[in-house]
Amino acid sequence: MTTRPPSPVVSPSPPPSPSSDTQSPEQSGLQAGLKNRHLSMIAIGGVIGAGLFVGSASGITAAGPGILLSYALVGAMVVFVMRMLGEMAAANPSSGSFSAYADRALGRWAGFSIGWLYWFFWVVVLAVEATAGAVILEGWMPAVPQWGWALIVMVVLTATNLASVGSFGEFEFWFAGIKVVAIAGFIVIGGLAVLGVLPGSDNPGAGFAHLTDAGGFLPNGPSAILTGVLLVVFSFMGSEIVTLAAAESENPRRAVAKATNSVIWRVGVFYLGSILVVVCLLPWNDPAIAEKGSYVAALDSIGIPHAGEIMNVVVLTAVLSCLNSGLYTASRMAFSLGRRADAPQSFARTNARGVPQAAILVSVVFGFVAVGFNYLWPDTVFRFLLNSSGAIALFVWLVICFSQLKMRGIILREDPEKLVVRMWLFPYLTWATIAVITFVLGYMLTDDSDGGGRTQVLLSVLLAALVVAVALIRNRIGSNTKDKAGSLR
Repeated sequence: MTTRPPSPVVSPSPPPSPSSDTQSPEQSGLQAGLKNRHLSMIAIGGVIGAGLFVGSASGITAAGPGILLSYALVGAMVVFVMRMLGEMAAANPSSGSFSAYADRALGRWAGFSIGWLYWFFWVVVLAVEATAGAVILEGWMPAVPQWGWALIVMVVLTATNLASVGSFGEFEFWFAGIKVVAIAGFIVIGGLAVLGVLPGSDNPGAGFAHLTDAGGFLPNGPSAILTGVLLVVFSFMGSEIVTLAAAESENPRRAVAKATNSVIWRVGVFYLGSILVVVCLLPWNDPAIAEKGSYVAALDSIGIPHAGEIMNVVVLTAVLSCLNSGLYTASRMAFSLGRRADAPQSFARTNARGVPQAAILVSVVFGFVAVGFNYLWPDTVFRFLLNSSGAIALFVWLVICFSQLKMRGIILREDPEKLVVRMWLFPYLTWATIAVITFVLGYMLTDDSDGGGRTQVLLSVLLAALVVAVALIRNRIGSNTKDKAGSLR
């Protein structure tokens, strides 16, 4: 049994600044506990979500080899968004990242709204990933029920985040490392099989001919590229986490610049490279892709033994990584909102280890509640939560774009030397990215399938409108209070 210290030590809580949360870790109460190797692996692994392993099969089935263009389009969009975010984060590292920049560039209503929407997105993701991990673990050890595994996974990773930011970084280093090694190994082994030089390969038909030999490169027509975009876009969510984590490193500016500059090869290698290997090893319409999953089917095709078990381990690792980083991200966003007086002040307090304990506990409590909804009402309440968070990723990217348009001028006025990362072809490429994201949101409205894009956009817009309304009302009440206080003087 652990004993509590007689008087908990908390960091000083100076009056929060309503317009900025760009303090160093020491100023904010956080600790610079993340090492360079942690941040490097978080940056690399952040773009490899479980969606890549389990969701790519549906994209290949829908678009054929043309799914490569879908991944390339979304990848380019993510590269541009990360470049914009990197420009702002390198100049002003912040635990609130894009929420803090939106607060300053667009107004308090924007920082409040996107911060809470992002927090909501991640607590729902916690429930999704905890359930996904529990399904895999129950298959290995059925003596423990699925809900029990979900509880165990959530408790363990909550303890990890509560221990210290260094323990979060260490867990994420190994989780991300396994994902990276798995993808790199898949690309190397699969690439050798595609080139016909893999010893013992059972797939003599593998090769680049599969890109066109089953109905052409676009067997379902050019419109399938856009369908593929809708299926793969959300697997890229999480690449922005490194800009939040950098605020708890020894050299945030250097960490952000390094992560931003490497995002191109990360997207190119891990997404485009691995999917290219899959569609070269098998015809896109091979039934095994839909039945087993794209990576398992590809490994089976070249005679790799126990491919399914291997990929289950990798997927579980990706799920645990997403849970670990999702809880971290949600708690740091809540912490930043507390620093800016947009959340309860307790969220902005840190313990003696520099951990925002209340922010972590509140985030995980909502995650537990969402897990409960998933088991009790999976087709009603939980589906509503899932759909209402479906388009938030795109809202976040839009806010990053609009914030960068204004923050560039603010940075140049205040300290031009901080502009160590610059968005290319500013402002034209920024506006082009805004147009593409808006188009994707509009195209989602054409998907009227059950729980499809239209439902996600409409429910996400409804949720966003409610949060923005709350933000505007708070701002109005706050300004009225200040006006009354001024008149009393």
